[in-house]
Amino acid sequence: MRKSIIVWSIILMFIAIKLGCGYATYSYIVENYSASSTINEIPLEDQFLIEIPRGSGTAAIANILKEKGVIKYPLAFRIYSKINGYDGVYRSGIHAIDKNVNYNSLKGFDMLMEIISSNPLSYVGVRVTIPEGYNNDQIIEALEKANLIEKESFISTLENSQFDFEFLKDNKRKQNKLEGYLFPDTYEFDPDDSDREIILRMLRNFNQKFKSEFYRRAEELNMSIDEIIILASIIEKEAKIPEERPIIAGVFYNRLRSKDPSLRKLQSCATVQYILYKKEGVMKEVITLEDEKIDDPYNTYLYEGLPPGPICNPGLASIQAALYPAEHDYLYFVSKEDGTGGHYFSRTYSEHLGAQLKAQLNRQVKKSE
Repeated sequence: MRKSIIVWSIILMFIAIKLGCGYATYSYIVENYSASSTINEIPLEDQFLIEIPRGSGTAAIANILKEKGVIKYPLAFRIYSKINGYDGVYRSGIHAIDKNVNYNSLKGFDMLMEIISSNPLSYVGVRVTIPEGYNNDQIIEALEKANLIEKESFISTLENSQFDFEFLKDNKRKQNKLEGYLFPDTYEFDPDDSDREIILRMLRNFNQKFKSEFYRRAEELNMSIDEIIILASIIEKEAKIPEERPIIAGVFYNRLRSKDPSLRKLQSCATVQYILYKKEGVMKEVITLEDEKIDDPYNTYLYEGLPPGPICNPGLASIQAALYPAEHDYLYFVSKEDGTGGHYFSRTYSEHLGAQLKAQLNRQVKKSE
């Protein structure tokens, strides 16, 4: 073990020395070039055309880049790729790389990894939009409809594969362990992408969006990353208008921190809707009093605190609301039922009853229109 630590220390020191000297060259060039540059912006005589065979791992790709003269230190490339979560997301095919850029620096590696993890030349992809608030079952349905996956195989990969990301380290769930982390966005997938490649694209997107300051903020709130995402997923499903996300987050924090055990039950309809969707495959718009009695750990009408896992994959705005809630003394909210998507917020139960009455009147007015 001691010998291994010494060896890795020497390797990392070597990388720091060798790659650090390339930073000045990189800084000069990057003003006029970025990883998003298109093939048309690079003169033909200045292009490296690098072909990455399908199924190539990072070690094979590093060797190809060294043979083509793009990089000098394939081991450094492999280590940096591993540390920064690029392993498994490089795209097979032919990529155009600018000969005038020095990629032998840490920043240069970043640029190079971004290029070869993007779409190759002559690429015809399948575009899939994953809306904010989709749960994993809905994402699987969307991918299956796009003929990108076979459902059972994809579920097996989703549940049984290991994915090495910092944000997953405190996730101890044995089932639905990636619920909440398949980041909602519009993606272009290669029709030949493997299940793992598709999942890695979404996880890497999450990794890029979840900034280092978010980790620090979660610690300040005494929350794990998984707890933040669980709460963000509930906010995502409850909030219908953007400006209410932090307010709703504040309500949930006030209840979670309450000394009253009844208030520590979040009483979120969205958690019950998730239970019903998992059981019946249909998203029920209005839940009944009977639905609220379903004995399930995700039922926040029956159980205190957060549910065992996220109920959907939240977008960035809901994650930010979970990290930076509004400060107030509201303990309740109810939909206005007036077509705006807004809510009435209340400090006491008696105020909440009055808000519920206003919501009922609004509903009647809407029906009569």
